[in-house]
Amino acid sequence: LNAFFFCVSYLFYSHGLVELLALTSCWPLPQAAVYDWDSNTQGWILSSFFYGYIITQIPGGYLAGRLGPKWLMGFGILGTVVFTLLTPVAADLGAAYLIVLRALEGVGEGVTFPAMYAMWAAWAPPLERSRLLTITYIGAQMGTVVCLPLSAEICFYLGWPYVFYISGAVGLLWFVLWSALVFNSPDTHPRISEQERLYITNSLKNELSPTAKQIPWCSIVKSVPLWAIVVAHSSYNWTFYTLLTLLPTYMNVILGFSIQKNGILSALPYMGCAVTAVLSGQVVDYLRESCLYRTVVVRKCATLMGMIGPAVFLVATGYTGCNYIMAIAFLTISSSLGGISASGFNINHLDIAPSYAGILLGITNTFATIPGMVGPVIARDLTKNVRERERERHTHTHTHTHTHTQ
Repeated sequence: LNAFFFCVSYLFYSHGLVELLALTSCWPLPQAAVYDWDSNTQGWILSSFFYGYIITQIPGGYLAGRLGPKWLMGFGILGTVVFTLLTPVAADLGAAYLIVLRALEGVGEGVTFPAMYAMWAAWAPPLERSRLLTITYIGAQMGTVVCLPLSAEICFYLGWPYVFYISGAVGLLWFVLWSALVFNSPDTHPRISEQERLYITNSLKNELSPTAKQIPWCSIVKSVPLWAIVVAHSSYNWTFYTLLTLLPTYMNVILGFSIQKNGILSALPYMGCAVTAVLSGQVVDYLRESCLYRTVVVRKCATLMGMIGPAVFLVATGYTGCNYIMAIAFLTISSSLGGISASGFNINHLDIAPSYAGILLGITNTFATIPGMVGPVIARDLTKNVRERERERHTHTHTHTHTHTQ
């Protein structure tokens, strides 16, 4: 269900990417209204989600520790479902209303990721964290993989409003399953076997602090490892969110694909990322458990591989011109290599302070959300008056000057 949660979360964000092209004059479709929004307005619509998302990160981590993560995640997604269903109405009212609505969606989703880390802190044995969390993260990639082509087909045959109605229905299904099947910890789960409960609790007895309710804010702020995670998380997200936000536009404007082909081809990089993320989780935990490599060593190696490899291939994409085969291949390789970092900095929060993992994720994700707010807007401004042949090169090179600093 955690993987399904990630799938639903990214479904709510990424459905706006293909639909924005259907909403505007890029792909006029007879099934629904088309809006004449310029590229600057489109950039604000895409990034507005993050303006709500950023303000509930740290509160989400704090409330997960106080109230428990189950219902915080559940009602966070439920709120996003409601706003998603209202999207067609907001679009008819005007771009400003849609921007506000997407910001409210972000408010609902902002609490969910810190709460999810607080959940895993109580459930994931230390030597299985990489395996479990990377399997969870596959949901994020699969949400994008499913959403991009499926949204394109729905837009083409039914009209873009149905994408939001169907997404809302999927979110409601997740909420029902989550409410019935998930519990905050092994000790509160009525159906878990005693053997499994003891295995999990014994593996975590030296990890979780009995005084976790008293949050050491000063120690957290002064933590050098935490700020290292902030740098890695922010750098990775600049690449991830810029690519996630602008890839459908790149496929349409630069490579000239139709809405249906766009959705399918835009999903390929995320499919590759999902595969490498799961494989890297298996390898990393094997190295920690069987080969006795130190956790800090394998986390650093996974992070570096997941940063440098994507940087090389994404910058190279900018020099492929209109060679769509090479461009798609480079984008897929870049995103696939980025999946390795799922076993790196993404799990460090649970390594350095599992009792406060939700708060730590809230802090790092606050900084890492800034690229989602400004990256698409800056990228669109950089390419506004550039010749089409050079347009993609500027976007990809700008994106990865940040990643190269790692």
